[in-house]
Amino acid sequence: MCAAPIGAYSFLAARRQKSTVTTFHSSRLTAVVFDYAYITIHGQPGENGPMQGYFDLIHVPYSTSGVLVEAMTFDKFVLNRYLGSFGIHVADSVLLRRGETYDEEEIAKRIGMPCFVKPANDGSSFGVSKVKNADQLEPALRVAFMESSDVMVEAYLDGTEITQGIYKTRERSVPFPITEVVTTNEFFDYDAKYNGQVDEITPARISPETAERVTEITSRIYDILHANGIIRIDYIITHDAEGNEVINMLEVNTTPGMTTTSFIPQQVRAAGLDIKDVLTEIIENQF
Repeated sequence: MCAAPIGAYSFLAARRQKSTVTTFHSSRLTAVVFDYAYITIHGQPGENGPMQGYFDLIHVPYSTSGVLVEAMTFDKFVLNRYLGSFGIHVADSVLLRRGETYDEEEIAKRIGMPCFVKPANDGSSFGVSKVKNADQLEPALRVAFMESSDVMVEAYLDGTEITQGIYKTRERSVPFPITEVVTTNEFFDYDAKYNGQVDEITPARISPETAERVTEITSRIYDILHANGIIRIDYIITHDAEGNEVINMLEVNTTPGMTTTSFIPQQVRAAGLDIKDVLTEIIENQF
């Protein structure tokens, strides 16, 4: 395996003797020959479709889902509407576009307080604010619009936050143990994600019956999207007026973090698997 640099990013690639691809890095021209790309780039261009489109054009297989799935899962509002049409529970939300007029009081009435204001197509919690009253909407929207031209105002869900990874091959489905996410911050923000202000408990402290239901939903979402490779789906478990558990999908991550402290490697270890074997199976499944 070799690391093929593209700008400030990298992906893993297996070498071969044809299909030379020219890449640029720090003004140095480098010829790299490869037959597979394992994409680990967060955000643009690795998580929203452009890199997948590039590899499609040069006929090189890759580890993630295709262009349409990547673009759709990167846009939280579009993803919620799409999966909601299949009966997947999601939080209520409205979409605002830069330059449009909107009424903060009407939004507050529709969505309720507290709520979240977030860029519709960005990650890592950049530009995300928890809003507790209508007076805080305008400044929160200004922050979010600095990150994206489309902003989503989403209803607040109070419950247990969990996340689960999964991959499938032609022969089998491999869901990972579920992780419970606990933070004393207002929400699972940038500091919680990257500066250790969170407890990640694997397996999650939920009943076996709930874990089975979550895994069924995770597998179903994978199939609905026609996903490829490892994906990770975030949820919040809430309760309805009758006290019944409701499993709400928050987000689908199609290029989840792969550092030793990231959710997926934690879940792989908890499953008693070796990350090398997992990645090998994913790669070999496409040949």
